[in-house]
Amino acid sequence: MKRKNIAWSKCARPYLMLLPTFAIIGIFMLYPIFNTFFLSTQNYVLTNLKDAGFVGLENFKTLLRDETFLKAAGNSLWWTVVNVGLQAFLGLIVALLLNMNFKGRGLFRALMFTPWAVGGILVALIWSFLFNESVGVVGDLLMKTGLIHQKMSWFSSGSTSMWAITIANTWRGIPFFAISILSSLQTISLEVYESADVDGAGAWTKFWKITLPLIKDTLLLTILLRTIWTLNVVDIIYGMTKGGPNFSTLTIPVYIMMIFNDTLDAGYASAMAVLMILALLIFSAVYLKVGKYGEEEYY
Repeated sequence: MKRKNIAWSKCARPYLMLLPTFAIIGIFMLYPIFNTFFLSTQNYVLTNLKDAGFVGLENFKTLLRDETFLKAAGNSLWWTVVNVGLQAFLGLIVALLLNMNFKGRGLFRALMFTPWAVGGILVALIWSFLFNESVGVVGDLLMKTGLIHQKMSWFSSGSTSMWAITIANTWRGIPFFAISILSSLQTISLEVYESADVDGAGAWTKFWKITLPLIKDTLLLTILLRTIWTLNVVDIIYGMTKGGPNFSTLTIPVYIMMIFNDTLDAGYASAMAVLMILALLIFSAVYLKVGKYGEEEYY
């Protein structure tokens, strides 16, 4: 019996040591998620709790009739696809350049990674100033290069506003792709490229047949993570445009924040959050399946 107790104690000890971590995860991650799903089925306005109660799917039905939400959903799709596409393409180019041997490579690597350390609100302030109609550097450079002939107000129309915040977020997100891809590139043995040189392979062939397949998993995972983070961006959008003009840069996370701040309707805001969670879960599963994440590919 004593031996059994000792054996049980040894088996239980690791789980007991992990218990505080599980408790923290449960309190700060699982409980908010479950509570969000619960509130999405409730009429729960913080200023009118006496009328709180179960309403089933009414919040979701209201969302489908909410033109502002539908516009925010379209904006979110455009914002995420364009941002992640630009960041992945430019980040890959930067990683390939920084993987080369040249003088001062360490300094350029350090400078390239600094935008990732800048907070979202600070990024919004910096780029709002750069796009300022009166003193903005961007407009001044475009005028000097002859691309435009007069100063323009970047935040007065929907299309230019969306591109302004996209450029700001892309500037911040490129280093994340560059860091991830560069770390993967450095794991590729030089012998593989030397063998390709012996076979007469060109630069494009080596990139397409060797480099890209070997960094595929890193690229897939980085794109997935950045997609989730980009969709959930609030600080840069709200700091630069507040979703305007005329909701042209409004995304679902910004709309959730505005709804909750303006009306304190936790039920309706939670319904939007639940739709985002479900959409991201479905997208992640399909994306990893189609991308064949974790499956080796040889050419």
